[in-house]
Amino acid sequence: MSAPERIPPRSVTPADAPAELLARGELKVRGRIRDASNAALFCTIAYDGQEASCVYKPAAGERPLWDFPDGTLAEREVAAYEVSEATGWGLVPPTVLRDGPHGEGMCQLWIEAAPDAELLALVDAEEPEPGWKAIGLAEVGEGRTALLVHADDERLRRLAVLDAVINNADRKGGHLLPTADGRLYGIDHGVTFNAENKLRTLLWGWAGEPLTPEAVDVLEGLRDGLGDGGALAGRLAGLITEAELAATRARVETLLTSGTHPEPGGEWPAIPWPPV
Repeated sequence: MSAPERIPPRSVTPADAPAELLARGELKVRGRIRDASNAALFCTIAYDGQEASCVYKPAAGERPLWDFPDGTLAEREVAAYEVSEATGWGLVPPTVLRDGPHGEGMCQLWIEAAPDAELLALVDAEEPEPGWKAIGLAEVGEGRTALLVHADDERLRRLAVLDAVINNADRKGGHLLPTADGRLYGIDHGVTFNAENKLRTLLWGWAGEPLTPEAVDVLEGLRDGLGDGGALAGRLAGLITEAELAATRARVETLLTSGTHPEPGGEWPAIPWPPV
C-alpha cells in the first residue's frame, strides 16, 4: 500500500491570511534582508494546510535608538498595523507579535510589489504635471536639481493620513508597495508613535489641503476607538506607552480640528534620508 499523497499547503494573500497563520504557524528562516538597518529575516510560515512568506524582525536584533527608548520597534510595527486595521483602509500588511527562532519579534506577511507601478518620479520642471504632487527639489549631481514628485493617488493620500496619526518618522519611497491587484501597502513602521512630533515623509503633496470627507469619517472613528475604554486603545496599550497613546489621541484631535493635512513643522527634517 503506497503512502497517501501529501496535499501541499495553500498559499494565502493579505486578503485571506488568517491571524492563526502568522501567530501560530511554524517559522522557517530562509535568509536575511540585507538592506534593512535592523535584523530582518525572510521566512516561510505554515499552519493548518496554509503557507505564506513573511518577514520576521526579532526584537533582539534591534539597534537602540536614543529618541525611541521605550518598548521595541517590533511592538510599534504591530501598533501601526492595529491603527491601519481600525481605519478600514488595510494599508499595513497583516502583522503580529510572536515568539520565533530568535525570540519575540514582529511577523508580517510578505508583499510582492508590482515592479511597473510608478508612484515617485524626478522631473525636470518647476511644477508637477496633472496627476502628480510636488515634494521638493532634489540634487541630481553636477550642481543640477530636479523636482521630486509623487502620484496624486487616493491610496497615497490615505497613507499620508495614517502616517500623520502614527507619527511616522521614516516614510521612504522604498516603503511603498503597490501590488498587481491595485492595492497599496506601507511597511517598516518601527519608528512611529513618538510623543514628540517627528513626522518625516515623502507624502507632503497634500500639505495644508483640506482632508477628504472619507478621511474625516475615519479620523472620527479613530477618536472613538482611542477614547477611554475604546477597543483600539486597549489593543495599543500593551504595545506603546501611556504618553505615546495620549499623543496619538492628540494628533487625531488636531487633524479633526484643523480639517487639513499637516504641514512640515520646521523643527525636524521633513523628508527622510535617504528618501528611497
